[in-house]
Amino acid sequence: MKKFTFLLLIVLVLASCGNKNDQQQKSPIRVETAVATVASGDQGVTYVGVVEEREATAVSFTTMGVIRRMLVHEGQMVHRGQLLAEVDASSSNSGVAMAQASTIQARDMVKQAEDTYAQAKDAYDRMKILHDNGSLPEIKWVEVETRLRQAETALNTARSGVNSARAAEQIARKSVADTRLIAPVSGVVGRKQLDVGETALPSQAVVSILDISTVKVKVSIPEAELKNLGPSTPSLITVDAINKGFHGGRIEKGVQGDVLTHTYDVRINVANPEHKLLPGMVARVSFPGLQQSSRASVYVPVMAVQSGPDGGNFVWVVDGSNKAHRAQVTVGPMMGNFIAVTSGIAAGSRIVTEGYQKLSEGTQVVY
Repeated sequence: MKKFTFLLLIVLVLASCGNKNDQQQKSPIRVETAVATVASGDQGVTYVGVVEEREATAVSFTTMGVIRRMLVHEGQMVHRGQLLAEVDASSSNSGVAMAQASTIQARDMVKQAEDTYAQAKDAYDRMKILHDNGSLPEIKWVEVETRLRQAETALNTARSGVNSARAAEQIARKSVADTRLIAPVSGVVGRKQLDVGETALPSQAVVSILDISTVKVKVSIPEAELKNLGPSTPSLITVDAINKGFHGGRIEKGVQGDVLTHTYDVRINVANPEHKLLPGMVARVSFPGLQQSSRASVYVPVMAVQSGPDGGNFVWVVDGSNKAHRAQVTVGPMMGNFIAVTSGIAAGSRIVTEGYQKLSEGTQVVY
């Protein structure tokens, strides 16, 4: 009897666990969705772009040291030749003092050598007259010539020492100069990588200086539309951050496309004399004379499109029963944060944009 009761309890426990698992499996997964929409090509094309600096210069010390002073902040306008930061120069200053002392000592040695040479040369000139007249013994003349050669050698050695001391002093002074970080170009300080108290290594970027006198607005253009763009194609650029519009200038087209979206990066030069356009600002770019090549396309959020193990693309579609199904799709060009889907789904389909990591075929969802 006890044995039968024990087995009955086990069956009940297993049945209870099974019911719980069934309930868990049947619990719907919460997801975020969006509806696939149709974008018509009857109007000018508008893209979303981002503002970039004309040129960025990373500024670094050529010597190692602890930063003692930081004289600029992010967003500050700086000019070429301006002092940006300094590292501890105590050891470098000591090196300059030692090099200066060595130079002074070398100059003193040159002065002494010059005096000795002058005396030896004077004696040589006087003894030469006697030697030429035959009044000076040959051995005495040899001694005079030897003293002159020795004095000349000592003078040349002393002068070489001065040159070496001066070179060492110049190196020491350059070491001091290297403790000062000077702006090589004019522009705006973009980002400070290091600050006071941190150790700067040679060639390690301390700050970046951005040239924003002219900026570039980068947009991704579908390959089908790229052929319609030329260096002088008119463009209108709107930046909501400063509530202002601009006329785009010269266009630079990239030559390497994105393998997933089949788009190419295009950069539009924009004059920025007031420095109001800053790197990172979002811009809307329209080409009034450019029309989309396709008459109508289904667009979905870029984040909804996933890559499968076979290299193809797919999205999760929610049916009328709120069940998720995997749909293979073929994608086309991008338009801002949306991407065209040329096959696989129809307009009006509800697409999962967030929470798809938890889905499997037929999963019940709620949104």
